[in-house]
Amino acid sequence: MKHNIEKTLLGKICDLPGLKSLVSSWQSEGKKVVFTNGVFDLLHIGHITYMAKASELGDKLIIGLNSDSSVKRIKGDDRPVNDQNSRAALLAALFFVDGIVVFEEDTPLNLISTLLPDILVKGADYAIENIVGAKEVIANGGEVKTIDFVEGYSSTSIIKKIRKQIT
Repeated sequence: MKHNIEKTLLGKICDLPGLKSLVSSWQSEGKKVVFTNGVFDLLHIGHITYMAKASELGDKLIIGLNSDSSVKRIKGDDRPVNDQNSRAALLAALFFVDGIVVFEEDTPLNLISTLLPDILVKGADYAIENIVGAKEVIANGGEVKTIDFVEGYSSTSIIKKIRKQIT
């Protein structure tokens, strides 16, 4: 049987109403939905480890992906290196990612308030009280957790290393 990779990848990439419907369905089945977000520009072992650990906290992992315009506002005009469609497809290829939604805002507050995941996850460089959407998730009976990063890996450091080698 031939596997249709495009159908598989595109099936994970949703708009917000479509993802809300999926989340509601999963939650009605008793599944714990985990949400995290980020730019995920140059996918590296730090990203993979972080998302794999996040996925282990529940049954379904959703990624809120910053849009290209959002990344430019946050990271500068030379970012992202990869456009949002490429970044979303790479995330969709990961077996432990169940849904991806691209968002235009600088923070995922609207996504989190709409989806109301059971578990909200961010990197351990955030204090829980400073995590966007934490109050909303907790008020809805959910949990907020942090995960340690793999030291020495970041898209910014990879970009700097490449630039150094070019010059």
